[in-house]
Amino acid sequence: MLRPFVPAKDYDQSRQFYEALGFVAGFAGDRITVMAIGDDGFLLQNFYQQDLAENLVIQLSIPDLAGWWQRHEPERVAERFGTKAPSRPALQPWGLVVGFLHDPSGVLWHLTEAAA
Repeated sequence: MLRPFVPAKDYDQSRQFYEALGFVAGFAGDRITVMAIGDDGFLLQNFYQQDLAENLVIQLSIPDLAGWWQRHEPERVAERFGTKAPSRPALQPWGLVVGFLHDPSGVLWHLTEAAA
């Protein structure tokens, strides 16, 4: 299992942002919260460095990306948390359907349709 550490400028706000997108908080301490969505997850850390956050890209493959997008409404979540507007899933020139989403710290999520 691979679980990256993801920086949070505002630790509580970031946790709430991810929960609004369907992630479930597991172990939570003052410095780390384990966030999971299905079998995938990451460690949200109460640490922020702008250069790191704004240059970090994480890819998450979702079996039904269109359904996930409809259920979790990333546009509304972005508006609620004041993040950049997401880009709806679209077929990219390299052959994947991808949606793009920024978290409150500037981390870019590359959401892909999982291959069957």
